Amino acid sequence: MAERSAPRCCLGWDFSTQQVKVVAVDAELNVFYEDSVNFDRDLPEFGTQGGVHVHQDGLTVTSPVLMWVQALDSILEKMKTSGFDFSRVLALSGAGQQHGSIYWKAGARQVLTSLSPDLPLCEQLQACFSIGDCPVWMDSSTTTQCHQLEAAVGGAQALSDLTGSRAYERFTGNQIAKIYQQNPEAYSHTERISLVSSFAASLFLGSYCPIDYSDGSGMNLLHIQDKVWSQACLHACAPHLEEKLGPPVPSCSVTGAISCYYVQRYGFSPECKVVAFTGDNPASLAGMRLEEGDIAVSLGTSDTLFLWLQEPTPALEGHIFCNPVDPQHYMALLCFKNGSLMREKIRDESASCSWSEFSKALQCTEMGNGGNLGFYFDVMEITPEMIGRHRFSAENREVSAFPKDVEVRALIEGQFLAKRIHAEGLGYRVMPRTKILATGGASCNRDILQVLADVFGAPVYVTDTANSACVGSAYRAFHGLAAGTDVPFSEVVKLAPSPRLAATPSPGASQVYAALLPRYAQLEQRILSQSRGLPE
Repeated sequence: MAERSAPRCCLGWDFSTQQVKVVAVDAELNVFYEDSVNFDRDLPEFGTQGGVHVHQDGLTVTSPVLMWVQALDSILEKMKTSGFDFSRVLALSGAGQQHGSIYWKAGARQVLTSLSPDLPLCEQLQACFSIGDCPVWMDSSTTTQCHQLEAAVGGAQALSDLTGSRAYERFTGNQIAKIYQQNPEAYSHTERISLVSSFAASLFLGSYCPIDYSDGSGMNLLHIQDKVWSQACLHACAPHLEEKLGPPVPSCSVTGAISCYYVQRYGFSPECKVVAFTGDNPASLAGMRLEEGDIAVSLGTSDTLFLWLQEPTPALEGHIFCNPVDPQHYMALLCFKNGSLMREKIRDESASCSWSEFSKALQCTEMGNGGNLGFYFDVMEITPEMIGRHRFSAENREVSAFPKDVEVRALIEGQFLAKRIHAEGLGYRVMPRTKILATGGASCNRDILQVLADVFGAPVYVTDTANSACVGSAYRAFHGLAAGTDVPFSEVVKLAPSPRLAATPSPGASQVYAALLPRYAQLEQRILSQSRGLPE
C-alpha cells in the first residue's frame, strides 16, 4: 500500500501575527517541507499592516478572523499544487499567537461539522463569527477591565497566585470583559470563544477544539495549579463564560481525527490525528527541547527568557504558564525591553561602533568588573519598571561614567545578572544539569555568551530556532501520537539535531557572581525606591 511505503510525518503549524506557516517533519525529526502565507503581501484585500489593524485610539489592535481562514485555504492549495502527499501525515499540531480571541456565532458548530469539500473554508465560514475583527496580543485598550479583575480577586498578587500573571491588557479574560461591556449583543450571540491556537485546531478538527492548559495560562482565567477555570475570574469578566470556553485539556491531548473535509479535499488519511494546539511561546519551548532546569535566552530587540520550572512562585512581573510538554511542571516567560538596541548603543558609544572592539572590551576586563555595576535602560524597562542609566562603583557609590571597557562589561554583566535575579524570583534554580540555550542576534557573539555562562554558572548552547514554534508543534504532534503524558517528551525528540556548545563557565565564576548577585538586587531596589519617591 502507498501509505506504508511513504515516510511517516507530522505537520507543525504556526498562526502568528504576520503569517501562517507550516513545516513537515519526518520520523527522524528532519524538516523536509516548509511553506508560508504572509498576510500583508499575499492577502492584501484584508488591508493589514504587520498582520493587524491598529485603530484610531492607538490602543485597540485587531486582526480579521477570515484572514486567518483564507490563509489556511491558500497554504493548503499551495501544498497541493506542489505535490505534497497529505496521505502520509500521521498527525498535526500547531501554535497560535498568544492571547488573541475568536468569537464563534451561535450555529457555527453546525457549519464546522458539515463542511463541503467542494468549497474553500473561507467561503463556508463567512457568517460564523460574532466579532469580525478579533483582539490580538498587541491590544492595550483594557486597562479598566484589568483593574476590575484585580479588584475582584483581592489584588494583583492574588491574581498572579491564581493565574500565573497579574492582569495584563492583552490577556484574554480582560479582552472578553471589554467585549461583554461594550458589545453585549455580540457577546450574547457567541456560542464559543477560542484562542487563536484552539481556533486553528478547530478548523482542522471540524468541531470546537478545547483550549489547552499552556495557552490557557495566558488568559488571566485559568487556575494554573488546579488546571480548571477560576470561578472568581470568570465571574469578574462576563456571564456564562465557562460554557463559552469549554473545559481546558492537557497540551499533549489528541483531540480527535482530522475532519473528513480535509480527507476528501486534500487526501489526508482519515486516521490523521489533531493534537491540541498551544501558544507560540509554549510551542517554542517544545521546539527548543528545553528540559527540567533548562533556560532559553532569546537575545533580540527585546530579550526574552524561557524557563522550565518545577515549583513556580508567581510574581508581579513575568508570566507563569502550564508546561506544554509536561503537565506536572511549569514554564515562565520574562521579557526585558532594553535588549539589542541597548547593546548596539553602548557598542557605538564605547567600542567605536564595532562588535570586534566590543568583544575585545569583554576579553580585557575581569569577571565581576572590579565590582563596578551598571543599569542601562534607555527606554522604560518592564522587568523591572525603571528608566535611565545608573552606574555604581565597588563601594556602591553612584558615578557618572565608567572607562569604555568597563562600560561594555557593566552593560553585559548587568543584563545577565538581572535575568538571573528575576528568573530566581519566579522560582527558577540553576541545577547541575542545567543547559542555557541562546538564540537571537547576539547569540553569535562568543564573548557575550561567555559572560552568560559565567553569570549563570551553566554551559551555553546555540541552535537555529528560526522555526521553533512550527517545529515544536510538529514535535508535539509526534508526542501526542506516542501517548502523550505516558512517554517523556525528551524521549520522543531524542533524534532531533543537537544544539552546539558555545561556552562553559570560567573557573572561579560562581564565587565572583555569588557576591555580585545580591549587590545588584539591592542596587536595583535602591533605584526603584528613589524613582518612586520622586514627585510626579
